[in-house]
Amino acid sequence: MWRPPLRAPVRWTHSSSSSRPYWKKNPHLDKIIRVDHAGELGADRIYAGQMAVLGRTAEGPLIQHMWDQEKKHREKFEELINEYRVRPTVLTPIWNVAGFMLGAGTALLGKEAAMACTVAVETVIVDHYNDQLRTLMEDPHIDKEILETITKFRDEEQEHHDTGIDHGAEQAPFYKALTEVIKAGCKAAIAISKKV
Repeated sequence: MWRPPLRAPVRWTHSSSSSRPYWKKNPHLDKIIRVDHAGELGADRIYAGQMAVLGRTAEGPLIQHMWDQEKKHREKFEELINEYRVRPTVLTPIWNVAGFMLGAGTALLGKEAAMACTVAVETVIVDHYNDQLRTLMEDPHIDKEILETITKFRDEEQEHHDTGIDHGAEQAPFYKALTEVIKAGCKAAIAISKKV
């Protein structure tokens, strides 16, 4: 009985500027890069919204510092999405607008609410990055650059979380309800961005 030939594993090349060799496509890698690219875009826009409202206040330099780190995170995932030829989520325009509105909207409620937003978002992102790191460490062929990048960014997101706590997040009106709603929204955005 005739059977079709087995297909060779999918291999992709890096750009000519990369010194790394061919790599075997990992089934988890597309989702990881896609969702992290979307998440860092959203975080960039959240801090942009906060800066639009609170940039000239005493909290402005603090928010700017966190935003500068998020810009670097976004730039790195834009590099990775191109290098690994991963299709970005089709919802990028929505996350762009939604992130800015979330940042500006919470900042309009006051600096404590802006910090509560930071705490909620970063709680979800740190957990998300930890889940990804566990998945990546199970694969003996994973690119160490991806592992190191996610570890570094996870640590910086934890720093943002701690900064939010230190700067009055828990004094925000309806802190518990506000953070739970934001966390639920972030988790939904992560789940959707993995698929579309």
